[in-house]
Amino acid sequence: MGGKRRCEVFHHQEEDCHSHILSNWIQTKTQTEVYTQIRIRQRQKHTKDRQPAMGVQEQVPGEFFVDRDVMNLISLDEVAKRRTHSIKPPLKERVKDSISGSGSKLKRVVLGFFPILSWLPNYAVKDNALGDFTSGLTVGIMHLPLGLAYGLLAGTPPEYGLYTAFYPVLVYIIFGTSRHISVGPFAVTSLMVGIVTQSLAPTSQFIIQNGTNGTGVVDTASLNNQRIIIASSLTVLCGIFQIALGLFQAGFIATYLSDPLVRGYTTGAAVQVVLSQLSSTFGITTHLYTGPLSQVYLLIDICRNLPFTNIGAVVITLISLAVLIPVKEINAYFSKKLPVPIPIEIVVIIVATIISYYANLNGLYKVAVIGQIPKGLLPPRNPDFSLWGSVAGSAFALSIVGYAISISLGKTFALKHGYKVDSNQELIALGMCNSVGGIFQCHFMTPALSRSLLQESSGGKTQLVGLVSSVVILIIILEIGPLFQPLPKAVLACIVYVNLKGIFVQFWDIPLLWKTNKVDLAVWLVTLVCTILLNLDIGLAAAVGFSLITVIFRSQLPKYTILGQVPGTEIYLDVEVYKEAQEIPGIVIFRSSTTLYYTNAELYLDALQKKTGIDTAKLLNEKKKRESKEKRQAQIEEIKAKKEAKKLRHLNEHIPNKTVYVGDVEKATQDLKGNQLAIVLTDRSTNGQVNWAFEADINGEMNGRGEMRNISIPNTHTLILDLSTASFVDTVTVKTLRNIFKDFKAIGIAVFITGCQDCVLDQLSIADFFCESIPKSSAFATIHDAVLHSLQVHKAKDLPMYAPEMVSSKM
Repeated sequence: MGGKRRCEVFHHQEEDCHSHILSNWIQTKTQTEVYTQIRIRQRQKHTKDRQPAMGVQEQVPGEFFVDRDVMNLISLDEVAKRRTHSIKPPLKERVKDSISGSGSKLKRVVLGFFPILSWLPNYAVKDNALGDFTSGLTVGIMHLPLGLAYGLLAGTPPEYGLYTAFYPVLVYIIFGTSRHISVGPFAVTSLMVGIVTQSLAPTSQFIIQNGTNGTGVVDTASLNNQRIIIASSLTVLCGIFQIALGLFQAGFIATYLSDPLVRGYTTGAAVQVVLSQLSSTFGITTHLYTGPLSQVYLLIDICRNLPFTNIGAVVITLISLAVLIPVKEINAYFSKKLPVPIPIEIVVIIVATIISYYANLNGLYKVAVIGQIPKGLLPPRNPDFSLWGSVAGSAFALSIVGYAISISLGKTFALKHGYKVDSNQELIALGMCNSVGGIFQCHFMTPALSRSLLQESSGGKTQLVGLVSSVVILIIILEIGPLFQPLPKAVLACIVYVNLKGIFVQFWDIPLLWKTNKVDLAVWLVTLVCTILLNLDIGLAAAVGFSLITVIFRSQLPKYTILGQVPGTEIYLDVEVYKEAQEIPGIVIFRSSTTLYYTNAELYLDALQKKTGIDTAKLLNEKKKRESKEKRQAQIEEIKAKKEAKKLRHLNEHIPNKTVYVGDVEKATQDLKGNQLAIVLTDRSTNGQVNWAFEADINGEMNGRGEMRNISIPNTHTLILDLSTASFVDTVTVKTLRNIFKDFKAIGIAVFITGCQDCVLDQLSIADFFCESIPKSSAFATIHDAVLHSLQVHKAKDLPMYAPEMVSSKM
């Protein structure tokens, strides 16, 4: 490292003190431009009171004092005592510890897989029982209208939505870790199931001929049975996917679904839900459309059938909305004052059922009603494994979307109430719910936003809320369900609409993201459009692809900056952003805002050339031309010298007494050659090397009109690459850095790297980056160390001046 130097940095927090020192510093400024206030001086050797390599002296309040040697990585390893081996215990000891602690580890595994064993024995009856009971009754009542509505949305009979609100809820109590989410049918995932069931079992395949009049009649029993088989088989496969992901600790997969993506996707799915319910709202019949642009075709079909609108259905819709919307707003406005929200949905379906029954709306006005609802629970049924190949893609998409919704809701409530949700265990819990539920002929379930908010606001505190709500649903299934057979489907459509409000308010994300992050806004909008136009499964894949592309482009198009020093500190900032950040003469400090790797390596080199103004390829070419020209000139001079020598010899032959000797001729020739070469080789050198960047600045070049054009390259002797943002290196990174070291060294510019993380240094060492031409001493702990080392190497002519107050008397 050469001589040792000490860097003492004073940071004055008091404005008046700082201003005083700065004014004195400016007054003592000489012709050499002053760019820093860092005090650098030669450390005295053999001093008795010599400070340790890393020490802290008594500090004055308001000052920051550092006293240490300039450190490259070699000296840093010595001072910090870098470990040469892993601190992880040997395999033998780990196996021994695993065996000795197998009992406690087994207990942790069991408690982790069955969380109910952890919270149920410690259940605080006095604190939680009343809130859980009240919340369970409220959520159970809410399950009735939503279960019926989402059952129809899934393409199955409505009572299967009630089954989905019963079996999976009981399973989640055992395996779930969130205390506040309410699992069961959800509009978005129910629609995704409905798309699959209607595409694999379209109504057109179940039309039978009426023997009386020869018209076609839909075989409703066979149609419903086939769709139930498809929905349950799909649900079991979704559960298997989720369990597998949970066991393989793949809970991180939800991180690829960013918050803008999930919100844009659920908003797009909500638009599809509304479009799917318009046929019930207007009392019309539409065709089934699947695949890309299916929603566009559906909307066109709805508009085409508007002349056949059922006036009774429209009237029911308007009245239902006129009641539901104001009461829902009252619930939201007085949420803190009402003990429990007004269960307006259950009131509406009870009143609508009574009116429909006594007014005979189905018989007189052809208003579509729910129809047959059987009593009792269904026995379990094996899934149809032959369908799994057809629904695998949709099952995986459902698994990921359901998990993303669940974990986002779960973590939101956990953060609010101060507990932790295990992401991998949540995957297993959802998988068990869907697997068991599918066997009992349920369709896919996931937490619903509206029910979860209701459960939290009504006082629910533990998973026991699910048990109470399941009892309510069981009573409805066994006894009350058949009473709702006359319920108009238009009422259920209205219930779906009003409960999508929480999703549609996400449209307010657009102005917010426009102000905060336009890339996230692009992800949100692209996801929304893809979900609506390409359908839910393809739209999700396209949205994830676009989101990953934005990440790639962000890493490919980072911000490249030249750093300057803030006077009086060891802080280096972007000179284009901070006025006080000043470049140090002869030193260029270059930083990228992201990791350097194969996708942006070429851009890194281009930015380095543009920011520094040093075109190494051009300068190396000029150097080659210069060397070639010098070689040719030397050859020409040698030829001239030989000719002169020959003339002298010839002259000597004709001069009497031979007064000119050959030795004199050779000496004259050497003197001539030496003088000629001395004129040619007048390059300014840096440490014995020609600084071609400086020569290019001095000499310039000729433009097309024969005028001198300056290349505008500074007299740079050091390039510092700040790699503090790098988290890994690949082979392209290593090759790029090697080329930078080689090219800049060839033009007389030293290159240093700083701020490398340990993992980056390890990867560079494994790739044999450090070698004889690139020693490890060229890597420094901080930018400041590299700057001080460079100033030390280039001696006092480049050292900054300092105010007298900043120079210690201790020398």
